[in-house]
Amino acid sequence: MRFPEFEGEWEEKELGVVSEISSGGTPSRANPSYWDGNIPWVSTGLIDFNTIYQTEEKITEEGLQGSSAKLLPNGSLLMAMYGQGKTRGKVAILGIDAATNQACASIRPYPDVLTSKFLFYNLSKRYDEIRDLSNQGSQENLNGAIIKGIKLAYPLLSEQKRVTEFLSLIDERISTQSKIIEKYESLIRGLNNRMFCQNKDAVPKLRFPGFLGKWNDTTIGKILKIGNGRDYKHLDNGLIPVFGTGGYMTSVDDYLYEGDSVCIGRKGTINSPLFLSGKFWTVDTLFYTHSFKNVLPRFCFYVFNHINWLKYNEASGVPSLSKTTIESIQVSTPSVREQEKISEFLTFISDKIELEKSVLLSYKKQKNYLLQNLFV
Repeated sequence: MRFPEFEGEWEEKELGVVSEISSGGTPSRANPSYWDGNIPWVSTGLIDFNTIYQTEEKITEEGLQGSSAKLLPNGSLLMAMYGQGKTRGKVAILGIDAATNQACASIRPYPDVLTSKFLFYNLSKRYDEIRDLSNQGSQENLNGAIIKGIKLAYPLLSEQKRVTEFLSLIDERISTQSKIIEKYESLIRGLNNRMFCQNKDAVPKLRFPGFLGKWNDTTIGKILKIGNGRDYKHLDNGLIPVFGTGGYMTSVDDYLYEGDSVCIGRKGTINSPLFLSGKFWTVDTLFYTHSFKNVLPRFCFYVFNHINWLKYNEASGVPSLSKTTIESIQVSTPSVREQEKISEFLTFISDKIELEKSVLLSYKKQKNYLLQNLFV
């Protein structure tokens, strides 16, 4: 894929030929005068195909001079040479002047040949390829020599600018869409807190017009029953979804329960309730609920989201809950009519969030497609 006004072959050279590559350093933490200064200091955990505008830690001028750290200018490209999990091979651009630790490679392309933004998108697209270049020792890492040897194809600066301007528009849409989702998620959290947090008279801080009186104090065990999840025997040969504490896992040809249900983790992730509907199966680390009495399942889901489940953790290691503990937790419920009103309102916002997330996903897929087709 190419813009019609451009033609001709792209140049191909090693990255070390068209850019200056170096690594940073970490001032001694034994010397307090090296830290808590005004120079931003980047660690690999901040590198995530992004622009870095702030850092968690800062060093002093004395720390900069007393270590191998270097002050890099705004616009420098960074690559994680090693780090936890999938960090290795990720890239970022500095949106500020900053220093880095020794696990970060700084890549400063020569401006008459290559732009940082073009290089950023190129290396982002080649993340998996670059990870495969890592040393094959006991710990797979990148190093300066490997990065310098990366082959890079690039066009004239005018075409680089055209490509990056186009991709930047997609990035702006992704950023805007992410902010929209954050606002809706913040809104629903705030509404949850005000609708389910009661004053001393057992009346919510926020209520719809027309509803009066106190909510009824009860316990979870009095308004529903809790079912145990079970291991499934039939793997990937059906249409019934199987859920664990992390969400959907696989599909089977049998179901454990049919209907609306609120699920809560028995072990592991115990603080992320799920609302399920229809036929489904839950594994043994996930409780499901049924036989609701004077409470709507959807309203119960929002009540469960307001509970601090970690407060009821019963284990010193992997977080765990028991039926007895869950059943004893105190909750308050209004009339079914008020439950309906609250559930409809919060579900409307939740559905809006899911819609906006689907739009965000489509933008990300579009960007990935463009990355795969705009670069050699």
